[in-house]
Amino acid sequence: MGKNGADVQHARSAVVADSDVERLATIVAALSTAGFEVLTASDGVSLAARLQHHSPCVIVAETPLAHGLRNPGVPVLLLLDGQGTVDVADVEAWRVADYVISPVHAGELVHRVETLIGRAKERARSRGEIEALRESLRNVSSAVRETNDPQLIAEHVVRGFGEALDVDHVWFATFRDERVPLIRAQWNRPDLPLLPARLGNSEDAITEVANKLWAAADVLAVADHRDQPESMISTALRDWSAELHPISTVLLPVGEGASAMGIILLSTEQDRHDWTRPEIALMQHVAGNVAHGLIQGHLISAQQRVLHQLRQLDKAKTDFLATVNHELRTPLTSITAYLDMIRDGSGGPVPEGISKMLDVIARNSDRLRRLIEDMLTVSMQDGSNLDLKPVDIAKLLQVVVATLRPLAESRHVSVSFTEASEDIEVTADEAKLEQVFTNIVANAIKFTPEGGRVGITSTVSSSENGGRSALVKIADTGLGIPEHDLPHIFTRFYRASNATSAAVPGSGLGLAIAHDIISRHMGKMVFDSILGTGTTVSVELPVGGP
Repeated sequence: MGKNGADVQHARSAVVADSDVERLATIVAALSTAGFEVLTASDGVSLAARLQHHSPCVIVAETPLAHGLRNPGVPVLLLLDGQGTVDVADVEAWRVADYVISPVHAGELVHRVETLIGRAKERARSRGEIEALRESLRNVSSAVRETNDPQLIAEHVVRGFGEALDVDHVWFATFRDERVPLIRAQWNRPDLPLLPARLGNSEDAITEVANKLWAAADVLAVADHRDQPESMISTALRDWSAELHPISTVLLPVGEGASAMGIILLSTEQDRHDWTRPEIALMQHVAGNVAHGLIQGHLISAQQRVLHQLRQLDKAKTDFLATVNHELRTPLTSITAYLDMIRDGSGGPVPEGISKMLDVIARNSDRLRRLIEDMLTVSMQDGSNLDLKPVDIAKLLQVVVATLRPLAESRHVSVSFTEASEDIEVTADEAKLEQVFTNIVANAIKFTPEGGRVGITSTVSSSENGGRSALVKIADTGLGIPEHDLPHIFTRFYRASNATSAAVPGSGLGLAIAHDIISRHMGKMVFDSILGTGTTVSVELPVGGP
């Protein structure tokens, strides 16, 4: 180890590796005189040991000893003999490297070392700036990803670019494009005037430039407009804005797929900015995030608007149904009350012919009452709560069968109920379950021709999640349901095509109500139907309730 004075504290150090003793001494003397603390090595092993324990400012090594050094993190100066060669792979790994050819001259050696150290410092400074810029723009991308508001995305971008890149103006605009809303946003250094909000007559030209840049995956960067004041871009910017006096600018396209959807302008008015490739690459990366965020935000905003409109329509429909029900129920109550009084003889004896007419009125009044009740149920369904309690399925089905037996007998249809071998009790809303099974069985009777059968069974089954469920099946030998109607049978007011053609009365609400009630009980309702043969409705309810 050579030192320039034992008591001198050196701010810089160098490792010199050379098997040529005389040349090693010359180099040590030159570097020591220049103020370096010098550590020496005569072979590859000692060089590796020096680097393991020290972090020098520079390495000076003959080519054979330097071979194999992989990115030591400091600049390397190679010592070449007259016939020596340089390994390109090694130089690329070192990033900052140079060489001198023997014989070594002290002045040239020190100059090369100082130059290498200066380049390394500049490289470190530049890397530090790029890393700081990367972190700043990473924050911009994070802010973009945290919102679905297109205008807020644009404001994050212009402010983030302006502050991170130290420019005077950032201006962002989207074009007329169905993928994104029309947006304008800008950021300006304090005391500088605002740029125009519109593209004006320049829109077509700027859109064309943006599309060309997008297709080429490039930007239009101008380091100094003063060098070419009459260039196309300089002229276009002057025509667009009298407030803009650019020195350096970048036009950055924002796009997705085959075309650009917008453009970002960055400009300085006070200092020249030499745009670097890393800066441009980072800006393009953020622009990609902006494009994705704008498209996604536009879609989400559109979906939210549609959802809001649908909710308003649904509320209007529900309010309308409730109002209509009220307006229909009041006169119908009066009609049925007077009808009952007439049939009871309150107004005197009723002739037989008139009595038959009153029966028709009574049947249709009852039909209208059921329709009103179904409509009222639909209007109140979403907001009503379930009155949960233990329900005996067998007893419930017996009540339903007893209630509907007169209807079945009038149509000459037999109805049977086969109980399960064990008692089945579920936690449910008894009144609503009775409504469900009444609707299903009544449908089965109405769609079964004379002489047909409706069979009801109840069993216990294992559900998909391993729990126990009550399974009720209602099978009929009726008309069946056309296959193209099956996906729509739970839609409100929908009626199967053969029900309409066969003039079977109904509102198209019963199954929709039943399906909704079963779903709220966390159950399932499934239809199996063969046209002309019959239909089986399977209702599965979890024993433990919803």
